[in-house]
Formats: sequence, structure tokens, C-alpha cells
Amino acid sequence: MLRTPADEVVDFDRQLRALVKDLTETMLNERGAGLAAPQLGVSLRVFTFDVDDVVGHLVNPVLEFPDEEEQEGPEGCLSVPGLYFDTKRRMNAVAKGFDMHGEPIQVVGTELMARCLQHETDHLDGVLFVDRLDPDTKKEAMRAIRQAEWANEPAPTVKVSPHPLFGKLR
Repeated sequence: MLRTPADEVVDFDRQLRALVKDLTETMLNERGAGLAAPQLGVSLRVFTFDVDDVVGHLVNPVLEFPDEEEQEGPEGCLSVPGLYFDTKRRMNAVAKGFDMHGEPIQVVGTELMARCLQHETDHLDGVLFVDRLDPDTKKEAMRAIRQAEWANEPAPTVKVSPHPLFGKLR
């Protein structure tokens, strides 16, 4: 599911609000900066974030970049726990989307927030941060993933989302 683009949300209902709650709780429990619905097995364009004491969520986000400035720094992912690699991203990003009630919202991010917005939107597009690495760093990352203590373990038990699309691909 992590390699498949997620479906747009069309119903802003109780089930979506439950999904946002689950994403937020799981992200906070795991101390992540963000968490996308596909990471919990739900193929919907929704993610949550917790950056610089700002906790929120975006539904059906679309990214814009106000300039060409870039940053490079360590990036990790709850889907590959404990591994961090320098990843090039845009320094500034604007994400436009909706809240869980269908109201339009916009999140303007610089530095870490911009990195988070890009990382989580990538998840919704079926892209992992290791796909953004330069070739040598990607080789190092793939080697580290294969050698990680969790690499040959069964998938971790995660809270099961109540959303009816849990675990279903289009």
C-alpha cells in the first residue's frame, strides 16, 4: 500500500474524523512528526503532523513551492524506524487542502514543517523518502534497511483503523 497513490477523500464524515483521530493518536504515541493514512493501511489522502508544537491534519493536500530554495538534512520515517538519511527537500512549502469537516485550510511551512509537508504528501503519492535520496545514499539506506533488526520480523501490530477502506486497495 505504501507504493500506491492514495484515493482522494470524498466523504467528510464520522469515519474520516475517526481516521484523523487514530492517525493523530498513533503519530503522537510513536513520537513522529507526521503520519499518513496509507501507513496505517488506509488508502486515503489524509495525513497528520506535529511540528514545533503545531499539531494538525490535512485532507486532499496539494503542495505549492513559493521559491526554489532547498534544504538538506536528516529525515526518517515511522515506516523505517530508527533510520535517518540526509534528504534534499524544498525549504519552503505551502499545502492547501481541507480539514476533517471539509473546510479549506492552508499550512505554510519552512524548514522542518516544509520537510514534513513534503514527506507526508509523498506518502499519499506512493513515494517513500528513500526514493528522494541521491544514488549513493539510497544504496546505503537500502543496505541499512535490509540489516535492520526489524527487517526480517513480521510486520508490527498497529492499531487497526475503523475506516471501511482499511487495508483495501482501489
